[in-house]
Amino acid sequence: MPLTRESSAGYMTNWAARLFARELERQLAPSGIAPAYMPVLFALADGSQLTQKELARRAAVEQPTMAATLNRMERDAMILRTPDPTDRRSALVALTPLARGQIAAVEQVVTSINELALEPLTLDERQQYIALLGKVTAVLDAHEGELGD
Repeated sequence: MPLTRESSAGYMTNWAARLFARELERQLAPSGIAPAYMPVLFALADGSQLTQKELARRAAVEQPTMAATLNRMERDAMILRTPDPTDRRSALVALTPLARGQIAAVEQVVTSINELALEPLTLDERQQYIALLGKVTAVLDAHEGELGD
């Protein structure tokens, strides 16, 4: 079978991700929440405090990218940084009351976008799709940096 964008797992996954991101940005814009804030919101929604390093690891982004995101979130009054009592060189990051107050609205937006995207799939197909994406991301994560070496 010739390679077409419709037969390329990478292309189709990337395309879907871009469409998800665009819709997320469109729906979150009125609340002032950027899609880049999502990994931080997901990681801290339970009230925990994490270091920038741990947030970068969980979001699978480089430290400078996370630093820039946290700077924007701090500017937007979405996070607070406090000194880490176990390591003077780092700070713990937590959501502000403003950000915690937005979690329910963010969850509603994410749920509605997921429902829209998965609407043509049966419940079994939805579960299988998520499970298959988990397998794909796990193998690519385990081999990150090895492809093309």
